[in-house]
Amino acid sequence: MVAKVRRALRTRAVGHAGTLDPMATGVLVVCVGEGTKLVAHLTGHGKRYRTTIKLGVETHSLDAQGETTAERPIPSDFAARLPAAIEAERARTQQIPPAVSAIKVDGRAAHKRVRAGETLELAPRDVKVEALEVLAVRADEIDLEVTCSKGYYVRSLARDLAASLGTVGHLVALRRLVSGPFVIEDCTPLDGDLASALVPFDVAVRRLFTCVTLTDLGVLRARQGKRLADDDFVTPPGEGLVAWLDASLAPIALGERTESGHEVRRGMRAP
Repeated sequence: MVAKVRRALRTRAVGHAGTLDPMATGVLVVCVGEGTKLVAHLTGHGKRYRTTIKLGVETHSLDAQGETTAERPIPSDFAARLPAAIEAERARTQQIPPAVSAIKVDGRAAHKRVRAGETLELAPRDVKVEALEVLAVRADEIDLEVTCSKGYYVRSLARDLAASLGTVGHLVALRRLVSGPFVIEDCTPLDGDLASALVPFDVAVRRLFTCVTLTDLGVLRARQGKRLADDDFVTPPGEGLVAWLDASLAPIALGERTESGHEVRRGMRAP
């Protein structure tokens, strides 16, 4: 996707804010030019997905593109077990990622090690499920919508939910609906007019961060990378990472309050 956007917009300065599985569709946030400075701050946002889990068959990648590794009958009462299984997933705080993933193991992507014949079980990761709703239930499939934290794998949800129902399972459809403040209704297809679809850099900054305005002297000091005092702001910011703007609301820097003052974390300039 990054390579295609580079070609379409004729620039090398392109980055993405969170991968999608090869079979998945939906929202992929791509940053261009000065916007690439925001990538690290976008990847930590929560996401919402719509998915379909097929029961009775498990694959090595936990999706429809993988090779079948197990088959188990689907219990006749799985629909009756489903509410309790869903409630357990809503309460989940740790999750074992799929072995076929981009997570690095000793400096090498796990999916490459698996494809080289290694058997891996990754360590559990802290996750949070904000919402999990059942949309439809069929004889061997379940449609779900899940809102989750960074690091959560919907493919692992397929594995774990199927296990709670007494069988195995894998994903046959996955669509990302939301990534942080970006929703699918605002997205542009890759074959659309990407240039006109770009969110202006200053608009993106104001959408993503709490913003405060600098005085003229504060703007100068921030551009020089100096530590700022409360007097350098029209209204001093509180705790946490904040976007510092000039009087015209153009982003000057991302900064943070410390014990010794306000420090620049990332300088910015008008694209």
